[in-house]
Amino acid sequence: MTTKHLYILVLFLLFGMVADPPFTYAHKLDDDDSPISFNLEMLSWEKVDEIIPNKTKFTVIDVETGKQFNVQRRAGSKHADVQPLTNEDTQIMKEVYNGKWSWKRRAALVLIDDQLIAGSMHGMPHGAGALQNGFPGHFCIHFSGSTTHRSKNPDFSHELMILKAAGKLDEYINGAGPDEVIEVFAESINQGDSALFRFTTSGNGQTRLEKAIKKIEHIALGDTTVNPLKNGEGILVVEMPVKAEMYRKNAGKERTTIRFILRKDGMTDRWTIDSQSLYGQLK
Repeated sequence: MTTKHLYILVLFLLFGMVADPPFTYAHKLDDDDSPISFNLEMLSWEKVDEIIPNKTKFTVIDVETGKQFNVQRRAGSKHADVQPLTNEDTQIMKEVYNGKWSWKRRAALVLIDDQLIAGSMHGMPHGAGALQNGFPGHFCIHFSGSTTHRSKNPDFSHELMILKAAGKLDEYINGAGPDEVIEVFAESINQGDSALFRFTTSGNGQTRLEKAIKKIEHIALGDTTVNPLKNGEGILVVEMPVKAEMYRKNAGKERTTIRFILRKDGMTDRWTIDSQSLYGQLK
């Protein structure tokens, strides 16, 4: 392990980079004896494109596990198309995805020289690959403002993971409206991300609900309306019926209407989904 990577490990231990939310690890390493001194940054794709031009080698750190592997950028105009450098790097990346390649997004950090940049990666080999690394293609890393090849707008799930990597997810959800909280909850299902789930739900049924949604492979939500249920005495509760398509494991597609109950205890508190009422619909 290099001296630089040893200091990164210290950052993980001191600032909770793989701990439960709230994420509070966007800190400056301030040590006169340290070989590096930097902030964890959430930079725009335009800036990152200049920092890691094609053929640049850098390190990717998975936020949840702390596992790190080396890659090279090979292409990409709207985001970075990258490949693991070696067979060993490919194996580490596959371990991050529990031994199975997946399109699921994960919060990731890019370490290049003395910079640490928040990003989001998926774990599915696709397209062309030129390195002798046991990885059949390349995968993508997105940064703030990145888009997919087919879209002009940033991918919402990648944007959430970038915020998570930057330690800004808590701030985002604190300011989110009920409809946005429901969108984030849906992504917690689609990406299999327990941190997003815990940010958006509350109540006694939270543990049971988390187990129930693991049976749902994907959920797509339609439009919704907001029905205020109670507004007074510092408590605000709304009901939001949402048409949804769900794909359950071994059960196929199901069309339904989910009635979300969201509440917050005070005007400065965040909206959260009532787990107990939702569990009865999704179990």
